[in-house]
Amino acid sequence: MRLLLVGTLNGYITEAGHIAMRRGAKVAHTESIDKAMQALRSAAGIDLLMIDVKLDVARMIESLKAERFSVPVVACGIGTDASAAVRAIRAGAKEYIPLPPDSELIAAVLEAVAEESHAIIHQDPAMTGALRLADQIAPSDASVLITGESGTGKELMARYIHRKSRRNAEAFVSVNCAAIPENLLESELFGHEKGAFTGAVARRLGKFEEANGGTLLLDEISEMHPRLQAKLLRAIQEREIDRVGGTSPIKVDIRLLATSNRNLEAEVRAGNFREDLFFRLNVFNLRLPALRERPLDIPLVADYFLRKYSEANGLPVRSLSPAALDMLRAHHWRGNVRELENTMHRAVLLAHGIVVEPDAIMLSSDVLTPEGFHSDGVATLAATAAGAAAAPPARVAPASSAAPPQPSPAAGGTSGLVGRTVADVERDLIIDTLQHCLGNRTHAANILGISIRTLRNKLKQYSEEGFAVPAPGGEGDRAAV
Repeated sequence: MRLLLVGTLNGYITEAGHIAMRRGAKVAHTESIDKAMQALRSAAGIDLLMIDVKLDVARMIESLKAERFSVPVVACGIGTDASAAVRAIRAGAKEYIPLPPDSELIAAVLEAVAEESHAIIHQDPAMTGALRLADQIAPSDASVLITGESGTGKELMARYIHRKSRRNAEAFVSVNCAAIPENLLESELFGHEKGAFTGAVARRLGKFEEANGGTLLLDEISEMHPRLQAKLLRAIQEREIDRVGGTSPIKVDIRLLATSNRNLEAEVRAGNFREDLFFRLNVFNLRLPALRERPLDIPLVADYFLRKYSEANGLPVRSLSPAALDMLRAHHWRGNVRELENTMHRAVLLAHGIVVEPDAIMLSSDVLTPEGFHSDGVATLAATAAGAAAAPPARVAPASSAAPPQPSPAAGGTSGLVGRTVADVERDLIIDTLQHCLGNRTHAANILGISIRTLRNKLKQYSEEGFAVPAPGGEGDRAAV
């Protein structure tokens, strides 16, 4: 755990840092927001930022977002100033800690951040086997390619491997290759010098330098442009990088992990991914099972999210009724753990008591099969999908109490689409899905079953044609189109 303290608070914030250090955290301290940003640009990855509530918390958070630092922020203030706490939370702080600091409270915050980053809930043999393999390869420095469907927990597995490795005392740094446009990703990975391009107001270390001595995760590497793949290959082979605008190479020592929800061998055959880079990354391939392949984990994971979102919303902890649990077990879980998390979040809010009944379980339809997709991966003619924005998510009855649905004479109700072009239906589906995801490009692309690059290209086209496109929203989307 790497903690950055920002501010003074009559020495109390330093005392909080000493408590964190006794709990095993590595602590750095600055007195202003500007100095904090300088420290973030030049330091190894920071896991948590604690800021004096008297400083401009909103400005701190906006600065983090503007420079694409994904760091949770906790505000600290002397006493229990309710108005200051509310302002900080509304600005985007995860928590408010009253000072003088309580050692147990500081420990709880550190543990909460660690749990959010590292929890892997399991008991099914399929996941147990994957973790056993991870334990076996973790102590080495070999590159690992972690594959699996979207939402299976590939980044969690990468963090697990880092914790079990010989580099666990050093930084774990992650970069989402799908969420950052190509023209920014090079600077994000390799860093830049002041004045290297418009907006480069100061030197910034890239992810390779941040991870020096530790582990670097390239998340969704299959979305990386081939031009940048060539530069990445050189960095892996030579163990040195060139900052954008720099004049001399910089040696780095990292353990490289990568994830992909695509078949990279097929991407190589299609010419979308470099074969030499694939072999560099694929020293060991660790495949994560889909949630439907680990059915014994469904109750455990569901209960974990019920507790998490009950506490987050200030509600009594919910539990599942047997009928509701039957619904979860019968579902296909196309979105895997991420879909189950969203389902449990909705259930917490919709439940009428502490027991979640079937009427609070809103499951997504599984009609978006490969047969219903256009050549670029966008579903167009599936009537249920086309009407998804006009109707709430389907409430799926338990398999034990309902007969399989029979096809209706309307054959899916496509009559409402007659007279419209495929392009028009496709556009409406994409925009409606994006609105459903509150503008989050990554989630929308996962639901639609297309790459983030394809989605960006479509949205750029629609915007140029004069159609209203929802603004980016959600973590990792600020740099998206």
